[in-house]
Amino acid sequence: MCREILALLFLLLLLLPSVLSASGAQPGAVPGGAAPCSGAAWGRARPRPVPVLPPGLPRSCCRPRGRAWSSAPAWSRSWAAVPGAAALQHVRPGSIPPPSSLLHLTPRAALPPWHRGVLRPLPRAGAGPRPASGLAGCWGGAGGAPCGQGAGEGPGGKTPQHRAPRPAHRSLSPQVGQVFLYFQWDSLLLEAGFLGVLVAPLRLFKWRSTVWRAHDGVTFWLVRWLLFRLMFASGVVKLTSRCPTWWGLTALTYHYETQCIPTPAAWFAHQLPVWFQKLSVVATYVIEIAVPLLFFAPIRRLRLFAFYCQVLLQVLIILTGNYNFFNALTIVLAFSLLDEEHVAYWLGRSKKKHGSSWPPSFLAFLSTLLELAAYALLLYWSVQHFGLEIDWEKKVLESKVAFTYHEFTQWLRAVTLPLVGLGFLSLSWEILSALYRCVCVRGCFWKLWALLQWAVFATAAVGVFAVSLVPFTYIDYESNGKLWPGIHHMFNAVERFQVVNSYGLFRRMTGVGGRPEVVLEGSYDKQTWTEIEFMYKPGNVSAAPPLVAPHQPRLDWQMWFAALGHHSSSPWFASFVHRLLQGKKDVIRLVQLDEAKYPFSAQPPTYIRAQLYKYWFTGSAETGEGATRWWRRQHVQEFFPTVSLGDPTLENLLAQHGLKDKAPPKRPATTFLPWLLESIRRLSLPYSGPAVLWSLYLVAASACLLRALGRRPRGGAPPARHKGPKRGDPVDRGGDEKNGQVRRKEAKEAEEKGEGRARGAADSEGPRSTKKKK
Repeated sequence: MCREILALLFLLLLLLPSVLSASGAQPGAVPGGAAPCSGAAWGRARPRPVPVLPPGLPRSCCRPRGRAWSSAPAWSRSWAAVPGAAALQHVRPGSIPPPSSLLHLTPRAALPPWHRGVLRPLPRAGAGPRPASGLAGCWGGAGGAPCGQGAGEGPGGKTPQHRAPRPAHRSLSPQVGQVFLYFQWDSLLLEAGFLGVLVAPLRLFKWRSTVWRAHDGVTFWLVRWLLFRLMFASGVVKLTSRCPTWWGLTALTYHYETQCIPTPAAWFAHQLPVWFQKLSVVATYVIEIAVPLLFFAPIRRLRLFAFYCQVLLQVLIILTGNYNFFNALTIVLAFSLLDEEHVAYWLGRSKKKHGSSWPPSFLAFLSTLLELAAYALLLYWSVQHFGLEIDWEKKVLESKVAFTYHEFTQWLRAVTLPLVGLGFLSLSWEILSALYRCVCVRGCFWKLWALLQWAVFATAAVGVFAVSLVPFTYIDYESNGKLWPGIHHMFNAVERFQVVNSYGLFRRMTGVGGRPEVVLEGSYDKQTWTEIEFMYKPGNVSAAPPLVAPHQPRLDWQMWFAALGHHSSSPWFASFVHRLLQGKKDVIRLVQLDEAKYPFSAQPPTYIRAQLYKYWFTGSAETGEGATRWWRRQHVQEFFPTVSLGDPTLENLLAQHGLKDKAPPKRPATTFLPWLLESIRRLSLPYSGPAVLWSLYLVAASACLLRALGRRPRGGAPPARHKGPKRGDPVDRGGDEKNGQVRRKEAKEAEEKGEGRARGAADSEGPRSTKKKK
């Protein structure tokens, strides 16, 4: 049951974003985390850190790669289906962008001196760095700083934020989606989808197919290992980034108002007292760093405790932030911590009697003792390392980081390889347990078939685990260098397929001095300017934050990243303005689906400019006009100059980045996939992204419910060859079809045995009765 639920959820999370992308309103749906930060922190794909290169620049960007055909999932999910997003980068829907649009997004002259000698042009179309490590997170993404450095700091620590070349990953990224699809949760979705193939049932012999398979524990363990890598690395990078807000436990005091797209609940969470915000950061550290160690605990209740801790964190993030399906996908991964008994308890089908026996057995007593010791150690670790202390005068719980950066890095170096060993021991136990279950299978043929499946999936599990050690040990350079060289070779061979990736969400906090926002304005006469409001991102100070999860409006997200630097760091922005001036319907739908809310729906604006503002949540104590507003803002400076069609400034920017209008590539008119995507797009155009997604989820849930109801035995009189249950006997009121057949078979056997005994008794009494008559 647990395996089927997990496989079904995997399928939904993989397929629904593909269909949503066809809506044309927004480019796809995908996820974020717990706190706002610079690009890598917000979820941009992380680089593969190699110390010998400039900080944040992966080795993969210095050598050419083969074709980028491995990026087909991302291409089919969004770019072939979203004409608006394609227009921003001058990519025709369903086609691969021309090499020039990839090569010239960032000119070498615009790069800082320490990077000009490293980046090389691609030798041929489609070549580039492998997408697994990618360059999307090489630069801090949102903050524009290389990963591992402060926002706006280069190798010397003094580089202005706008000088950091964020577009470098765009110029070399082989993925057709480029920055619009280059988030860590996109990589997580691909890796989870690959594991979903291993978890899904293999039913070659349908007449003897069973729901349970002997090797299920092995494939489930890979999902658990992925969850561990995601959570542990996400907690570690918050401290290794040296972000002062994470070290000062004040990150959440900025998080709720500076995240990409907050929810209405984020406004209320922002009003919480500072001591509670600090305590929440401590809880985040505990859940992301300490609790994941319990994923491999041999005690069942510890794994359940870890499961509910992860679910609690993800639910709180869902309530306070719109991070598309990232949180839902993380909860799905957490299902690997459950067992059949606990899922059956949820569904009301638990067969285990929870009776208390006294005195308890030695193993039960030892298990309880170890469980209590784990909880006590977790509490002691939290109190000692975060200085938890009750201030009785202020009636608050004070907290502070009670260790140094050097102590933390020493601890991380000491535990990284032991964690690898712990994972290996846990996987070995699962493999040996699966082997024992295979040996216990009845029937020679089925035993051999189970052993064959065990060998295949065990080999695949060992290979995936070995390859994943390379990105996992990126959290510590020395541990990564101590891995066996053969593992590095294996990783280099499969890295382009993105079956394993490195993670580290929410490294740094941005918007400490206020949330930067780009506000577009249009005009017909250059005198009267009208603001162009987006559907989801903050703009109107009186508009409440929206609820859009599990959908991700990717244009709104990119506008958030663009506001953190100069407009030259976002080459797509010039093309975006150009399309609005042209009045492209597909691009306008990315801004406003309802034409009545778009101020220039009748006629495109003659002039467009962009202003930079700082936004803050209003306070709960504000009165008067401020009491009806969600935001307050302050103008900072001009973000993009006033331009019009044919303006030399706009034309130079488009030519500089290779985004000038060109003849679209020819495509056969009989291709099936573009026709199918175009048909789906036309059907979903009138609806918003969240509406399409939730409709698909409800349809899938309804199908599952009808399927479950169809398995229930139908009511009515029993078949003629079976006797009805006697008075006082238990009646089968439910259960699946298989269990009902077993019960009917047992009843028939009991009936035949009773009839046989009756005949025997009659035969034995026959001679006696004749004698009596005589």
